[in-house]
Amino acid sequence: MGPRESVDEEKRATLRRFAAVGAAAPLARFSESAAAESGESDARDAIAGYLSTTPGAHFSKIRDDLQLGTGETQHHLRRLEEAGTVERYRDGDYKRFVPAGRFDDFEKTALGYLRRETPRGMLVELLRRPDATASDLAEVLEVSPPTVSKYAGELEEAGLLDREDGYAVERPETVLLLLVRHADSFGGRASELASVADELIRYEG
Repeated sequence: MGPRESVDEEKRATLRRFAAVGAAAPLARFSESAAAESGESDARDAIAGYLSTTPGAHFSKIRDDLQLGTGETQHHLRRLEEAGTVERYRDGDYKRFVPAGRFDDFEKTALGYLRRETPRGMLVELLRRPDATASDLAEVLEVSPPTVSKYAGELEEAGLLDREDGYAVERPETVLLLLVRHADSFGGRASELASVADELIRYEG
């Protein structure tokens, strides 16, 4: 098998894996109305399945993780939006996508920041240790205090963090639930948090 054949087979395997999730998802309605377009439907089911496990992903991440072309990704996302299967929202310079009708504005904002490594790390650590200071966060995340301060300001402006008396996550149970439900797509710290989530439910912001 040549290099191109290997790449194509890897792409097909990736699409099949996420298409299986998409076909089973309650909101993956598109495939039923586009059964005749089997090849395109497979790609759209894959995108729907991918977004059900990775909500808040931005355009480039969807394209790259599913090994699709730019034009191909744009085409399928547009058709999925038209079918009411997915919705897009603006997050700064990013266009992010979620399954339609699943998340409110706060949750979509939270997902955007949870898709960024340092803000996600800050929120995860604050859910684990509500008394963590800026210095604590900088040490754990191995970033500078000014970096923590910068993102803390952004999180506060976005309505995800209260800095009136230290740092406190807004709607902590909602943020925790997002992290737990989609832990596999958020990396190691989120998975570790998910394993102790039951102990954290008692925390109220």
